[in-house]
Amino acid sequence: MKKEDKAKVISQIVEVLGQYPNFYLVETAGLDAEKTSALRRECFKADIKLLVVKNTLLHKALEQMEGDYSELYPAMAGPTSLMCTTVANAPAKLLKDFVKKDDKLPMLKAAYAEGTVYMGADQLDALTAIKSKNELIADVVALLQSPAKNVVSALQSGATKIHGILETLSKKEEA
Repeated sequence: MKKEDKAKVISQIVEVLGQYPNFYLVETAGLDAEKTSALRRECFKADIKLLVVKNTLLHKALEQMEGDYSELYPAMAGPTSLMCTTVANAPAKLLKDFVKKDDKLPMLKAAYAEGTVYMGADQLDALTAIKSKNELIADVVALLQSPAKNVVSALQSGATKIHGILETLSKKEEA
């Protein structure tokens, strides 16, 4: 590959990585054509960009980007596929489903999710546990609503009690 072509590929990788805040380094080399196609279809459905990259070009692209990605460099050995996403746990869930079907591949090498580096396939469970932005917003809304619900239910139950007391008192006065 010519030097100019390498520079173009590196700039394309930088551009793609700049569009996505989270990315995974995955080994997919042992997958047959059918499983590779299935993986690509699932990635497309989950809004995950899947690229096969050369490790040296990915390394140079990461060096050009802001931030320190040096912890990921040891994972860049052997065939590497890059999974880029806006939802940090989406590739982890997809990989976990694929690993259930096939014991070994695709295998997680490393991930950069929510500003944290995860190394090795044993981190897949931790990555699936990461909550997306929408899930966190839903949790916050639920937490904010619960005190209001408690106040409303207390007021409603208190109103019932007060009504019962007043009704009892009015019946006593009549008798």
